[in-house]
Order: sequence, then C-alpha cells, then structure tokens
Amino acid sequence: MKNNQSDQNNQHLFLPQHGHYRHLRVYQVTEALYDLTFLFCQRFLPAHGDRTVDQMVQAARSGKQNIAEGNQAATTSSETEIKLTNVARASLEELLADYEDYLRTRQLPQWGNTHPRQAALRAWTCSRAFDHEYALKAAMMSDEELANLCITLCHQAIYMLGQLLKSQQGRFVTEGGIKEQMHKARTGYRQQQDAELQALREENARLRQRLAELEALINPSNPSNQSTQSNQSTQSNQNTQSNQNNPSTLNDDRGRTE
Repeated sequence: MKNNQSDQNNQHLFLPQHGHYRHLRVYQVTEALYDLTFLFCQRFLPAHGDRTVDQMVQAARSGKQNIAEGNQAATTSSETEIKLTNVARASLEELLADYEDYLRTRQLPQWGNTHPRQAALRAWTCSRAFDHEYALKAAMMSDEELANLCITLCHQAIYMLGQLLKSQQGRFVTEGGIKEQMHKARTGYRQQQDAELQALREENARLRQRLAELEALINPSNPSNQSTQSNQSTQSNQNTQSNQNNPSTLNDDRGRTE
C-alpha cells in the first residue's frame, strides 16, 4: 500500500533528476586538467609578477566548477545549465590558447596529429589508467610534454562540452523549462483527479441501481412496489367508471350481447 502511494506521488514530480556531475567523463577530464595546470604553473612559470599564472589556474578552475554548478542548476533551470556549460567551454578555450602561447613563445613544438608521440598520448588519456597515473607521471615531464598533455585534454574536454551542450539544448526543446514542467505536472494531476472522481460517481450510480433491483427481488411488497400496484389498481377502476358513464359504450356492449 505504501509503495503504491509512493509511486503515485512520484508520478507528479516535475523536477528532472540528473546524475551526479562527478560521474560525467568531461568533469573527470577537467578535474585532471586543473590539477595538471596548477602543477605546470608551479614548475614552469614564475610565482610572482606574471598574471598568466592566475589566469591559467582560474581558467582551469572555471572549466571544472561551471560543469558542476551547471549540473546542479539543471534541476530548476535549463537556461542556467546551458549558460554555465557554455562558460566552462569558453574557459577551456582560453586555457588552450595559454598553453599554445607558452609553446610558441618558447619555440617548443606543439604535437599535432602527425607527431610520433601524439597517438600514444591520446590513447593514454582515454585509458582507465590515466586517472590513477597522471599525477605521478606529470611530476617527471618536461614543460613541452606537460603542455602538450594539457592541450590534448583541453581539446577532449571542449569537444565533450560541445556534445553536452547539444544534448542540453535538445532536452530543453523536447521537455521545456521548469515553468512548463510545473504547469504540465499540475494539469496532469488535476486531470487525473477529475477522471478518478467521475469514475467514482459512475460506479456509485451503477451500485445504487443494482441495489434497487436486488431490493425489488428480495422484498416485492416494499412501499415502492405497493405504490406501483396501487397505481395500477387506480387506473383500472378509473377505466371501469369511464365505461359506465359513457352511454354509447354501454349500448354497444348490449348490442353485441343481443
């Protein structure tokens, strides 16, 4: 009984249920990217006098945090979810440019798709082992290696955020925003209540009719039946008196008798 009541209550919930942001692969990638960016700035950029350090760390943090905030805001605002996801992507685009600037200004190579180490690097970042190994291996990398690793992660995260944005926009088009979902839930609940009430009224009328039929069978001498019989007797007496008071009717009857 309690389970049925719980199921009925759940039918009218209108706030969408989302998975936790920590289960999103794009969040896991941006979390690793933040850790590696922090390490990169500590090892290869001056601690003071260079605004690039703060900008890179902040951009990496923004990419990660806006994914988390957008995921949580999605419960009550699809618009906020989409905006924050786009902010996360823009922050990672900024971070990507910073890494590319670092390599270019120091005349270090950026590993493209044709670079002999790029395929192995990309495969490693997509493996399950990456999440457990990146911190230890990054501590032993050169600035060229670590910058290219972060560039690869930026490209992966930006692509996944683009796909996430498409999914969020599609869900908004098909499901609507929170106000539409609230109206839909309320209207559906009222329609269900009205349908249940109408069904109860029809069942009540059917039962009353059936009860009257059973009472007539069980107790044929009840007042309602007696009233019916009395009405029939009265009608018969009235017909007899009418025939007696009508001379033409009496003459016709006598003629037929002779």
